[in-house]
Amino acid sequence: MVEIDTGKPHPARMYDWYLGGKDNYPVDEAMGRQMLTVDPRVPVMARVNRAFMHRSTRWLAEHGVRQFLDIGTGIPTEPNLHQVAQRVAPDARVVYCDNDPIVLAHAGALLRGTDEGVTEYLQADVRDPGAIIEGARKILDFGRPVALSLVALLHFVPDEDGAHELVGRLLSELSSGSYLVLSHATADFTPEESAAATEKLKAAGVTLALRSREEFSRFFDGLELVEPGVEVPHRWHPELGEPVPGQDDGVIPGYGAVGRKP
Repeated sequence: MVEIDTGKPHPARMYDWYLGGKDNYPVDEAMGRQMLTVDPRVPVMARVNRAFMHRSTRWLAEHGVRQFLDIGTGIPTEPNLHQVAQRVAPDARVVYCDNDPIVLAHAGALLRGTDEGVTEYLQADVRDPGAIIEGARKILDFGRPVALSLVALLHFVPDEDGAHELVGRLLSELSSGSYLVLSHATADFTPEESAAATEKLKAAGVTLALRSREEFSRFFDGLELVEPGVEVPHRWHPELGEPVPGQDDGVIPGYGAVGRKP
């Protein structure tokens, strides 16, 4: 039986609320509304981030990638990553991974892919890369390129938990020609609002590690950045998707990038 803690807010459920979903609880909505008092653009940020995932996945599939490992999947919101990838490449293989029991409870929605492709779900934490690698190897061929996706996840993994080392460990298992896809919140553009949001979340038991452009770029050390490199998410290949209403109302405080392993 899946046990879900409804006593404190959870980032995945708050994200679902921002996106207009129904798989969240009053505690998540309450914290979400508190975030709106700090920065009313938070729902726009969530949609911009989701749109970045769609565009980067489409770009990768169009450039020949047929295997995807998505860590920090979150609550299913259509179109999901496998749907985007398999529209371009019906034989694409996708492994989702999350540590939140509510995602496991809804995993069935993540597993409805094409007959030609494969979609699977792992219950694991990004802080345990060994378990992720072991599980993903049963489904993906690590001798061929894999797109490793950690979208809107690493700002919940502080430096004390070795965020950069965790990414390096995961990448070390992937073949040449694999890709890293990241999006990440930052305080670079809105320092006061970001500090207030960090404190509110900390009081609720949620750690937020906002990184600068330089700190974000470190995740791509040794990789070849895909043009246009590190960008605010809605400016990364905007031609591959539809604009999100409100995305141009000031700078969306985050970064997105895709890098290729030589």
